[in-house]
Amino acid sequence: YSSVSVADGRIFTLGDLKDGNYVIALHESNGTLAWQTLIGEAGGHRKYTGPRSTPTVDGDHVFVLNQHSDLVCLNKVTGDIAWSRNLERDFGGDMMSGWRYSESPLVDGQRVVCTPGGDQGTLVAVDRDSGELIWQTSAWTDPAGYSSIVVATIHGTRQYVQLTGRSVAGIEPETGKVLWVVPRMGKTAVVATPVVDGDLVFVTSGYGVGCNAFRVKKSGDDWSAEEVYANRDIANHHGGVILYGHHVFGSTEGTFRCVNIETGELNFKERSVGKGAVVLADDHFYLRSEKGPVALLEATTEGYREVGRFEQPGRSDQRAWPHPVVANGKLYLRDQDILLCYDVKAP
Repeated sequence: YSSVSVADGRIFTLGDLKDGNYVIALHESNGTLAWQTLIGEAGGHRKYTGPRSTPTVDGDHVFVLNQHSDLVCLNKVTGDIAWSRNLERDFGGDMMSGWRYSESPLVDGQRVVCTPGGDQGTLVAVDRDSGELIWQTSAWTDPAGYSSIVVATIHGTRQYVQLTGRSVAGIEPETGKVLWVVPRMGKTAVVATPVVDGDLVFVTSGYGVGCNAFRVKKSGDDWSAEEVYANRDIANHHGGVILYGHHVFGSTEGTFRCVNIETGELNFKERSVGKGAVVLADDHFYLRSEKGPVALLEATTEGYREVGRFEQPGRSDQRAWPHPVVANGKLYLRDQDILLCYDVKAP
């Protein structure tokens, strides 16, 4: 279920082969193998096996997190392992439910930041060169969900914002200090990354929970957050939501929806290609249905405007969950063992 990252002429992803879990690098020009490196065991959840997260490329290295919580740094050119840590073994990692680790690591300067969850601390930062611990949030100890951390500047203060199955929090990057935390209960799985617009933090999850917006406040050195609204107009399972202007776009079950982030009011909903994952490029959304079809949508708040769609060839018998990726005029679609590349650059 891993998607791809594209950088410096290479395509990077994760995948299970017969003898274990691998980081895989392909040549961007033709899709042929550049290198593959074994980093851990294959498997995972009894029904949904394989890795879920997407590699993060920064400088000369690739940083990955597999389903078994192996956090690994590799040389981008050769695939050689620089260091490896395990979130469960080394940092007391604990997840809210059983689908295994799914977030993509955040690389921020000298820090690699991710979410082991558990009593030792929800978030952890390690040194990008050595993998050694920098800090762990002992004041925030929720189990991990499946969301990835986002960087935001709120009231002039840069911070890491993360969502779990119990709360949303803002963390000081240099020290790991918890700036603010607000309760927000999810059910079963919490996947979509938070969306930040000014001092508003928007989160959403499925299983009937819906979406919430919180306004973050600062008075002197004191931080707080309070709920602005809660509804079910967007209840995104795991395809992600995107902020465009001051509106949030994403799928809820079989419909594509748009809500005003300030008010939570629904602008529109449309059946489209069904439940799926979305990416924004050149003022258009690429909506990839988990059942196969891909739609191109005009990014507008004025209603659902579909430019075109196509059926993915070579569909596996599994749901297609990897997010679509647009890079250098190409559209990439991952479906289990198949990677498709389309030319979408304007003539």
